[in-house]
Amino acid sequence: MQSTQFHVGLSAHLLAQNAGYRSAGISGYIRHLIAALPDADPAFVYSVFTGAQAAPPARAGLIARCSRMNTVSPLKRIAWEQLAQPFAVRGAGIDLLHALAFAGPLISRVPQVVTVYDLSFIHYPDVLPASRRLYLRLFTRLSCQRARRVIAISESTARDVADHFGLPRAKIDVALPGVTERFHPLPADEVAAFRQRAGLPDRFLLFVGTLEPRKNVPVLLRAYAQIPPADRAAVHLVLAGGKGWMYDEIFQTIEQHGLGETVHLPGYLDDADLPLWYNAADALVYPSVFEGFGLPVIEAMACATPVLVSESSSLPEAAGDTGFLLPPDDPAAWADALARVISDPVWRADAGARAQARAAGFTWANTAAQTVASYRRALDQA
Repeated sequence: MQSTQFHVGLSAHLLAQNAGYRSAGISGYIRHLIAALPDADPAFVYSVFTGAQAAPPARAGLIARCSRMNTVSPLKRIAWEQLAQPFAVRGAGIDLLHALAFAGPLISRVPQVVTVYDLSFIHYPDVLPASRRLYLRLFTRLSCQRARRVIAISESTARDVADHFGLPRAKIDVALPGVTERFHPLPADEVAAFRQRAGLPDRFLLFVGTLEPRKNVPVLLRAYAQIPPADRAAVHLVLAGGKGWMYDEIFQTIEQHGLGETVHLPGYLDDADLPLWYNAADALVYPSVFEGFGLPVIEAMACATPVLVSESSSLPEAAGDTGFLLPPDDPAAWADALARVISDPVWRADAGARAQARAAGFTWANTAAQTVASYRRALDQA
């Protein structure tokens, strides 16, 4: 097999062209993976299927095949993936199709690999309209059952997929996300200038994520309310991210505990400024109860920023033993950890150094290598 070249199709209609919420998360994973794949194994060449709204990274070994249809609309994307894609794949002479987001074309005869990021549409069904939820539940299950290999982005997601879809765990490979080189410790004067420009307090704790129930922000706020007022005055809390759904409890908790003076909600952060935000923070606080992986955790770690995360789902895989792993439903435990972070500069320095060392192991080159290994397993099943 080593001497043969294989043509892999990459179904990448969730790629976003511009910065924004669509360019983070799944779209970011897809873009970074596609950019890294050509260097992972010279035996593979790739056709990247996208909608008219976006183009894949320009790299040798990548053939862009952009549809005339703008597939930002979920309905148009589903129609293209299920009805037009099988013919496009056959016409391109694809040996293996990688469905990069949950579902592949069910009528295609080309062998498939499918990536699943999480099963939030099962665990948190209210986050999606009923039609999209039903589509994901049905087509993700069928795609995973029909695929030769399934790729999960964490061991936690792999177990979840196996349990819910009745798949043998041996059929599921793991390709952990990477962190780009732009996330690293920055010079103190550059961070100070950013803090002044953004109007940030001298010290703050940072949360990054969509404001939605599974992020568990009210527990963090109740913990923050338990620390002494003088500590809250010295170290503020920044909840950065766009409003998602069912976020009223967050604002009610802020009002209930009188936290309006020291809790800030700047909304969605400019992606270009993220390394500066992580560098400026005393720590990243991430109380989420469910994550496919938790990319902000390793981004902060790469900046030598300590992390406090829930000991749930995939988050321990990201943080390891570098910071605090805390029960997601225990505000008192979070309050004790916050007090330690605020008062102990030695702990912050040590935890930050260990976090940076661990984050160095999360690279997109490794993600691509793990993905290509899954392709080879799929092709070996022919």
